[in-house]
Amino acid sequence: MRLTFALLFALIVTAVPAQESTTRTISGRVIDSETGEYILGASVVDLTTGQGTSTNVFGFFSLTLSQEEQELMWSFIGYEPKRQKIQRDAAVHLELTVELQPLTIQIAEAEVLGERTEHVDDTKMGRAIVDVETIKALPALLGEVDILKVIQLLPGVQSAGEGNAGFYVRGGGPDQNLVLVDNAVVYNAAHLFGFFSVFNPDAVQSVELTKGGMPARFGGRVSAVLEIAMKEGNAREMRASGGIGLISSRLMLEGPIKEDTASFTVSARRTYLDVLAKAVTDSEGEMSGSGYFFYDLNTKVNWRISPKDQVYLSGYFGRDVFSFANSTADFQTRIPWGNATGTLRWNHLFSDRAFLSTTTTVSDYDFAFEARQDSFLFGFRSGIKDVSFRPQLTLYPNPRHTIRTGVDYTLHRFIPTEVYVENNGVAFDLGDAEKTFSHEVGWYIEDEFDVSDRVRVSAGLRYGGFAHVGPFTRYTQDVEEDPLGGAGVMSELHFAPGELVAWHDGMEPRLGLRVKTGPHSSIKAGYSKNQQFVHLTSLAPTSMPADIWVPSSDRVKPQRGTQVAAGYFTQWGEQQKWEASLEVYHKGLHNLVAYADGSMPEDNIQNNVDNNLVFGEGTSYGAEFFLKKRLGEVTGWLGYTWSKTDRLFEELNNGNRFPARYDRRHDLSLVAQYELNERWQFSGTFVYGTGSSITVPIQRYFLDGQIINVYGDRNGYRMAPYHRADIGATYTPRPKSGKARPGQWVFSVYNLYNRKNPYFIYFGNEGSIDTGDLTIKAYQVSLFPILPSVAWNFSF
Repeated sequence: MRLTFALLFALIVTAVPAQESTTRTISGRVIDSETGEYILGASVVDLTTGQGTSTNVFGFFSLTLSQEEQELMWSFIGYEPKRQKIQRDAAVHLELTVELQPLTIQIAEAEVLGERTEHVDDTKMGRAIVDVETIKALPALLGEVDILKVIQLLPGVQSAGEGNAGFYVRGGGPDQNLVLVDNAVVYNAAHLFGFFSVFNPDAVQSVELTKGGMPARFGGRVSAVLEIAMKEGNAREMRASGGIGLISSRLMLEGPIKEDTASFTVSARRTYLDVLAKAVTDSEGEMSGSGYFFYDLNTKVNWRISPKDQVYLSGYFGRDVFSFANSTADFQTRIPWGNATGTLRWNHLFSDRAFLSTTTTVSDYDFAFEARQDSFLFGFRSGIKDVSFRPQLTLYPNPRHTIRTGVDYTLHRFIPTEVYVENNGVAFDLGDAEKTFSHEVGWYIEDEFDVSDRVRVSAGLRYGGFAHVGPFTRYTQDVEEDPLGGAGVMSELHFAPGELVAWHDGMEPRLGLRVKTGPHSSIKAGYSKNQQFVHLTSLAPTSMPADIWVPSSDRVKPQRGTQVAAGYFTQWGEQQKWEASLEVYHKGLHNLVAYADGSMPEDNIQNNVDNNLVFGEGTSYGAEFFLKKRLGEVTGWLGYTWSKTDRLFEELNNGNRFPARYDRRHDLSLVAQYELNERWQFSGTFVYGTGSSITVPIQRYFLDGQIINVYGDRNGYRMAPYHRADIGATYTPRPKSGKARPGQWVFSVYNLYNRKNPYFIYFGNEGSIDTGDLTIKAYQVSLFPILPSVAWNFSF
């Protein structure tokens, strides 16, 4: 692999045309003048020719122009544009560090979803860059600002349910989204059983979602990519910020280790539900010892070794702990779960046309459940741990041409289910924990180039391979060996450490096309083929902490997805303050996994999890409309999605197609922000969605003293439509003379008109079988009524 990569590197470098004497290459970084942090996505334009580019995730740009006199402009939403003239006799190679000054008055254009000119110009479809200030400004459940809940307001993205931070993209499941924090995979992005995400917005620098046309550098998922970059830390002065809310508080410290050379950031967040519960409950009561809390810790150290080299080390650690105790029944349970990630990255600039990024990451997710009653103890744990290595080379032959190539390697360790039982201190022998190991490899190349001023093409190819290796034991049920014809006995096939159990691989082509239909409009089309080697299995209707990750194996094939999309994009008005787009898509999914009907958690004991799985396929298609106002006192967006998503499993629903639980025909979101003056800003959201599909009993009968349910078609019933309005206001007091602003008060009201949205439905009996009037009655459970909240944010 190293030899192949080296040969490819040499081939590409030699293919880059030599720089002619009539051209000049201008490269460098764009940074925030106050913090020294790099600015992602800043526009760089030659005003004399109209040629331009944008900075990458490291603030780097490279622009090759003629040796004539030029006037360059650097700009980014929320910053003062900067212009600089380049004389005709300037050097052939210019390296610049451009500092952009944040706007003194933060008016609304700094607080919207910002795609800038890329909305029309680039080949990317289904892409949104979410500004962190927007996330902080919108109304939030219990005052807890949440990145994933704002993502759910975009067309094509659906929530997992009332208050839930899980999200589904264009008919894909939650496990089919690749969630990255500084390039490290996050396997469970939720706190409080899904109601809040694990991302502390104070520590976040940028958020980018790709719904379709996934670039070839991303692999391992078939639906979407959510990239979250953490702040590098202020390289010029010490700062502190944070906030105090109804259920949690947070604090962030950042500053220079060495000015303009090295910086750090540390942020922490913790809920105090457990502390408040202790204050209002009897310490001697039967529920004493029950509680819940979660916390997050983000750290990052950034070191600019030289103008050509930068290293950063970042980490995330988050934990949820739920405990319940009943002294009367002498019963206790404890459920902890959490993520830990680490990223070490080295960026190196070979020249103004070649950029190398080398990344090593570690991701660890684990879940545990433990229950004790009297002297009996029962518990189980599951988890997944990854170690990854990813070098990537980016080449800029000219302003119309960008090449990326690299390799991926990931070592996976899975613990699907490890069960332990004790009684009176004596441990039961339930066999060894079924740990599994696998190696995932990938190679990719991307080439984005302009065919003409109107036509741009982005082509990519990715190869992915997956090796499931020992130690591993394959359990096989042999019914014929059971003389009574029952469940049979389990035969075992053992694989030695490193021995190959199964190998899967495949090619993944990606293609994007943009054709400009005018100065501020374009038509785009895209095709992508993806494969996914790890799978999430769940017995619950939504993603939960106890869900189990399993690898592709000799029984489980990789999931494969194919998506085709096309759309029209346009901008208009003064400073192009209005944007609109219409996209249509079709997605096909194969080798999907689900638990067989009647499966229970204990079925995984001394067994392979994949022995309890069934396999199927799915389709999703729809249309997405997006209208956005970027500038002015009033900003916001309107998003609408019409879609249909279904599944087909031979062993489920009698082999007939059925709607996916998150199939939602209509999905509407409206977001508005209004800045009254420097002290008061207001915001509001409204969402509407077709009700979730569920499976319900249609008949009941009495047999041997028990009531037996007869269920209808799988997901054949719709709950009531979901709709809700939220409002918020931010008040920033005027600072005293010569002093900084004292902070902000943030007020919000969740579920303004107290809509009783269905969270789930359960069924009970009315009447009696003895009187012959026994009927089934459905009962709806609603979760959140109208909820006002207040929080205080500070910075100094």
